[in-house]
Amino acid sequence: MSRHEIDRMRVRLRLLVALLAHGVWVSVAVAQPQPEAKVARIGVLSGGGSGLQVGFEPFRQRLRELGYVEGRNITLELRNAEGRAERYPTLAAELVQLGVDVIVVQGNAALAALRRSTQRIPVVMAMIGDPVGAGFVASLAKPGGNITGLSNMGEGISAKWMALLKEAAPKVTRVGVLRDPANSAHANMFREIEAAGQKLGISPVAVEIRSTDALARVFSAMAAEGVNGLIILPDPMFGAQLGQIAHIATEQRLPAISMFREFAPAGGLMSYGPDFADNWRRAAEYVDRIVKGAKPADLPVSQPVKFELLINRKTARALGLTLAPSTLLRADQVIE
Repeated sequence: MSRHEIDRMRVRLRLLVALLAHGVWVSVAVAQPQPEAKVARIGVLSGGGSGLQVGFEPFRQRLRELGYVEGRNITLELRNAEGRAERYPTLAAELVQLGVDVIVVQGNAALAALRRSTQRIPVVMAMIGDPVGAGFVASLAKPGGNITGLSNMGEGISAKWMALLKEAAPKVTRVGVLRDPANSAHANMFREIEAAGQKLGISPVAVEIRSTDALARVFSAMAAEGVNGLIILPDPMFGAQLGQIAHIATEQRLPAISMFREFAPAGGLMSYGPDFADNWRRAAEYVDRIVKGAKPADLPVSQPVKFELLINRKTARALGLTLAPSTLLRADQVIE
């Protein structure tokens, strides 16, 4: 074999080696598995009622604005107790067993059940009354543990209910305070109402109710005690029955006020409280930060920043009340 042929063979061999090396590199590159986009699994534990109806869609909308697409990079697992507090332990356990990444919760009784089920999965409060007083977090600035999010109570809001009721119905002297003994925030709210009542010359009467099945009986008992005004403390159980509560209160000529925005449109005299939809939108921002690696213990608890006063003037007329122009002017909405 001539030197020329040998050189040609060497060239071919080097070319073959180069091609094989390139082919091996290509096949390795193709064979590498592509990382799958992580799908965040978010649980939602709610008591239902108006708090969920008003807030859940804004929560989903804010998640979309933050770049989450349901079915692509996020899934939502909703568990709704529909105002039945006895369902919370079972629903909480379901979400924990699903292994969700974060759980958003509405209602103190729901959070209490959830806390018994897990102290590991991050929990975001969407609507919780007095989380420090209830023992859910160490402080608003440094919650500690696995729970953070938003309180639905601003400072002095319980006293504000009493003041608004007295302003609208000056003859009120005994106010029934509808409360759920299982709600850990209600005791502190009642103390604030008592303090406000002393200044206004009104006696608050604690009216405990564990099931809305007992509403008729409870209202009869209030009438027997001479109650002539009503405050409905925030609780998903009551939120699920706002129309019925408003109807009975008006029928028994009781001026009534609730934190739930929907109470006045449902026929109650007044509603005053935070913008629930805004709370839920802000809860979505907490979820986003936790999914991206933030720890609940490092995220301060927020309080409401938007409050709304709604007055049902039609109900006021039915109760024989003449509302002062100054009261009506302060309202965000007057329902005729």
